[in-house]
Amino acid sequence: MSNILKAAGNERFNAEATNWDNNPAVQEATRLAWETLRPLIQTVSNDKKTAEGTDIDVLEVGCGTGLLSTRVAPLVREIVAVDTAEGMIEMLKGKITQPGSPQNIVPVCKLLEDPEDLVLPPDDEKDPSGARKKFDLALSHLVLHHIPDLRPFLQMLFGCLRSGGKIALTDFEDFGPEAIKFHPQWKLEGVERHGIPRQWMEDLLKEVGFEQVKVWVGWTMEKDIEGWDDDIGSNDGDRKKTMQFPFLVCEGARP
Repeated sequence: MSNILKAAGNERFNAEATNWDNNPAVQEATRLAWETLRPLIQTVSNDKKTAEGTDIDVLEVGCGTGLLSTRVAPLVREIVAVDTAEGMIEMLKGKITQPGSPQNIVPVCKLLEDPEDLVLPPDDEKDPSGARKKFDLALSHLVLHHIPDLRPFLQMLFGCLRSGGKIALTDFEDFGPEAIKFHPQWKLEGVERHGIPRQWMEDLLKEVGFEQVKVWVGWTMEKDIEGWDDDIGSNDGDRKKTMQFPFLVCEGARP
């Protein structure tokens, strides 16, 4: 079993892939992530255009059906979108065949553990088995809480970046015992932690070697609480109870 990400959760995500985009909570979380990340992505893009005259290359790990990837694509030269669930990648592949869809998304189905994995694009197209491309920015959204050991995952992302390249990773915060209610009880399998502890994540990013580390609350999302004993509001008839979940943006740069 991988020390980065269990593949067992793929059964659930493969089963849910067809209807994934129809989930209002998924759409809302992605919309809020995009609104928060867009200025950061634009800044990285502008800096590279000023310095080198080219657009940025982006890696997204845990891309799902590409809800974030398709938003990011118009701002970048290329986005390599990686997910372990074949069903999710097939949905993304279907999207990018539609008229008017972004043509600079590269879908990859793989448990990515090695920055030099041959599934990643080569640095030099004339040497397809040589060194792999390094990225200006690496993204993930609602992925960190599924990963058993975040250190090797972050080390892998570090190795995928060029010097000066940045990460922007988003996930809900571990704000205490109530954070477990982000998921219904029947979806807890494959959930390795109930949110991300802010200071712990900041310290871990620094230990791995990232500089300019910032871990901050980017937005708060109101979410229905399902499958818990107190999921029905006492004053709302049969209306579901909701909770506010803060989301962290985890930033860092490779020296």
